Amino acid sequence: MFALNILDYSPIDEGAAARDALLQTIELAKLADRLGYRRFWVAEHHKVLSVAGSSPEMLMMQLAASTERIRIGSGGVMLPHYSSYKVAENFRMLEALHPDRIDLGIGRSRSYKDVNQALNESKGIKVSYEQQIQDLQKYFTDDTESTHRFRQLVATPITETAPEIWLLGTGHGSAAIAAKNGLAYAFAHFARPAADGAEAVAAYREKFRPSDLLAEPHVAIAVFAVVADTAEEAEKLAQALDLWLLFVESETPPPYYPSSETAERRGFSRSEREKVEKNRERMIIGDAETVKAEIVRLAEVYGADEVTVIPNVSGAANRMKMLSLLAEAFSLSVE
Repeated sequence: MFALNILDYSPIDEGAAARDALLQTIELAKLADRLGYRRFWVAEHHKVLSVAGSSPEMLMMQLAASTERIRIGSGGVMLPHYSSYKVAENFRMLEALHPDRIDLGIGRSRSYKDVNQALNESKGIKVSYEQQIQDLQKYFTDDTESTHRFRQLVATPITETAPEIWLLGTGHGSAAIAAKNGLAYAFAHFARPAADGAEAVAAYREKFRPSDLLAEPHVAIAVFAVVADTAEEAEKLAQALDLWLLFVESETPPPYYPSSETAERRGFSRSEREKVEKNRERMIIGDAETVKAEIVRLAEVYGADEVTVIPNVSGAANRMKMLSLLAEAFSLSVE
């Protein structure tokens, strides 16, 4: 059976503030820890005013200190914006304080143009994404023997253990990089539920080369899920997710995650309904048993070792209830 994880965006509910969202994420992580989920990851979003998760490393420090067992990770750090050396130092600091509990999920940035400019305006020559990945591996293994351009440089603090590195992606390109460099691979089914996703994952497994940090291929898939006591309640929550996705793609999105009541009152135009129907392909909606069955089916399609659920629904109480319902359906327990 595959492991079950959580990826939280820290959504700012309608009528709430960013601080509220971050405090709710802490409570959600505590609950996931108690229920028996394997990992709890947080995202990096810029210029998305309806979510509070802009700096995963900072939030991870609080989450790791607030939990006892669950692995805490980034889903993910957008590596091209940053220095691999500094990322390695940040995550080694986390690892030093919370050994064998830290995950570094990395991805490529697809941010707004001005966000990319603001995060990179002081840079000279940019290092390739794959080189940055190899740099991280060098720093996490204390390699001073290779021909690396910073051969004698080590990332501090020195730790006996290393964070797990996961490459996040949506297709064959990222799968190939993960395989070539011996990284775990997290496929974003929620972003691109394409027919060739399973092919990309299969190619990753076939072409995987062991690294000093990972001996065998390891795959997770990430899904949007909306779970409630009944299918009818789940549908109401899903309408709010429908509206939020439309907001995010609009030119002037509001700085909050809409409630189900707001979504019901507002409704959708004909052109919006076409987008909603398309976005519904990215979600699993229903009561716990219905959602469980679809998660199990997708895990079999992808041959996934783990499934990461994104509980991106309105209302902190609804997110907490969703984690409890899924944990019960999957018979999760703390080892």
